[in-house]
This record gives sequence, structure tokens and C-alpha cells, in this order.
Amino acid sequence: MNIRTSPPGIYVGDTGTAKGRGVFANYPIKLHDLVELSPVIVFRPHTMPRIVATILFNWGELAQEPNTRAIAFGYGSLYNHANPANLRYEADVEGRAIRFIAVRDIAVDEELTINYNARGGGPVSTDNNWFDIFGITLLNEG
Repeated sequence: MNIRTSPPGIYVGDTGTAKGRGVFANYPIKLHDLVELSPVIVFRPHTMPRIVATILFNWGELAQEPNTRAIAFGYGSLYNHANPANLRYEADVEGRAIRFIAVRDIAVDEELTINYNARGGGPVSTDNNWFDIFGITLLNEG
């Protein structure tokens, strides 16, 4: 596994779609490369603004720490959704971080994506209810 750090490895740019900004590769990324290691703050949420709730990771499921969520630093909370996505993610429990790992080769300037619906950070899911849960209407990206 190759480890690359950011910046300059990845950057934020306009997707040219209704999604707005996204995170993009600044170099060719290979299958299984660690794209980013994002430190997290883990907490037990009670109530919070919707905008904050939409950028949290289910740390309870990822790290087997029930009823916890995490906010990721770096680019971690900026990755857009795709199904299938080109990244998967997993908890680094000891390091209190999330690893974002390529599930296929990714080209320079390709958007880096995660799957919001996949349980446990996988790149593919069979449902698409995350947006419904948060009352977000998907816009035509064309």
C-alpha cells in the first residue's frame, strides 16, 4: 500500500454539477492506496443542526463504539456520494482517524467519492435512503 499525504495529493474543486464542490485526485491513485488519513473527533450526539448531522460518520458502526458519531478533519467530511464510490473508508480506532482507501485505480482530476448508504464504509450499497433520512432532494447532476 502506498501512502500519500495531502496537500498536494488531493484538492477541493467545483464538480460542475448540482453537488457543488468536491474532492479530486491531484495524482494517479492506484487500487488499495491510502488516499487520506483523517483525524476525527468522536462524540455522542444529542441534538445538533441538520448541516452538522449530514457530515458525521457513524463511528459506532465503524469502530464498534455504540451510539457515537465522528466528524472527520482534513477532506474527510467533504467527499461527495456515489454508488458505486471509488473510495471505501474504515476506522483507525487506536489513532482516532478514518482511512479513505481506493477501491480501484483513479485518474488525475477524477472526483473522489464515498458511498453514504453503504454500511461500514463500503463502496457499494443496494439502498439509497441516506438522502431521504436527511430530507435532501437529489438534484439532476447533468
